Amino acid sequence: MFLSLRSSSTTMALCVLLGLALLAGCDTQAESTQQAPPPPEVSVAEVLIQDVRYWDEFTGHVEAVEAVELRPRVTGYIERINYTEGQLVEAGDVLFVIDQRPYQAELSRAEADLKHAEANAGLARAQASRAEALAKSRAISREVLDQRRAASAQADAEVMASRAGIATASLNMAYTEVRAPIAGRTGRALVTAGNLVYEATPLTTIVSTDRVHVHFYADEQSYLRYDAQARSGERRSSRDERTPVRVGLASDSDYPYEGEVDFVDNQLDAAAGTILMRAVLDNRNGHFAPGMFARVQLRGSTDDRAILIDDKAVLTDQDRKYVYVVDDQGVAARKDIQLGRRVDGLRVVESGLEAGDRVVVRGAQRIFFPGMPVSAQSVAMRETKPVTELTAAH
Repeated sequence: MFLSLRSSSTTMALCVLLGLALLAGCDTQAESTQQAPPPPEVSVAEVLIQDVRYWDEFTGHVEAVEAVELRPRVTGYIERINYTEGQLVEAGDVLFVIDQRPYQAELSRAEADLKHAEANAGLARAQASRAEALAKSRAISREVLDQRRAASAQADAEVMASRAGIATASLNMAYTEVRAPIAGRTGRALVTAGNLVYEATPLTTIVSTDRVHVHFYADEQSYLRYDAQARSGERRSSRDERTPVRVGLASDSDYPYEGEVDFVDNQLDAAAGTILMRAVLDNRNGHFAPGMFARVQLRGSTDDRAILIDDKAVLTDQDRKYVYVVDDQGVAARKDIQLGRRVDGLRVVESGLEAGDRVVVRGAQRIFFPGMPVSAQSVAMRETKPVTELTAAH
């Protein structure tokens, strides 16, 4: 009986020792698992190497290539208006008619004066001719001959004056029909029929519509950069060659309209530090109207080879910008970079990266220190676009 109890105690002790050993083994395994967690998963993308075409962005406004404030050239009462406000007209169309009766009467009087002068001139020429014949036979004095010659010349001058009077009266008569000097769209009529108008009275406005100008102001730094590029041969001067521009209106999210710079002013505005530039755009569809706000992109340089990355990959350490790159062994390394301008959602890297680098674009917050192993999943930086669509705003 005593031996049996002793054997049971020994067995229980062995069981307890075995249980403690098993628990110690589990604790050791758990501690080992906590000390070696799996590498964090990150997404990496290889840097893009593409040609980039830079465009500098400015603001401007639309103006008509031709704009006329229509005024009468003679005084009178408006008899009728021959156009509908806002309609398109052609050059030479009659828009306003001034009462023609006074000018028709003046023209008739001038014509009568001409006939009277021509009759007098005919008589004077005949008298001078007879005087010439009589003078040969010394039938009249030299003084009378000179008088007849002078009378004939004076009569001819009066004929010329009468003809000039007819030309003036005819011109004034023509001016009673106020015509469109250019083709374009008319504005509202500033007078109505029955009003007395003078030469200084504005009647309406006309603006051309087939083309428009976009005026914008380039800052001095951009102007100096363009000048330096022209001197080095990197690009042609906008004064010598029409530089491409792209234009967007207030309702546009991009720049759907294309044009060319056709004028650069000859001096900078010292107060604003800008220089006026002008682009010309086709407007045969009538989409533009003078006074519209416009956003202008001007071709800034020739195509440049550039490294592009996603902005989401860029991290900040005080005043430094850096990214994590992952090598073939799956180790993350930090690289400090210098950023350039934004290009269609990507960012130009001026220094710090090279072709073939794989940049962490998602999951960088899981990397706690350089040299940390990661589990990298490759993704595309972005779908490649043609060079003509890669643009950078200034």
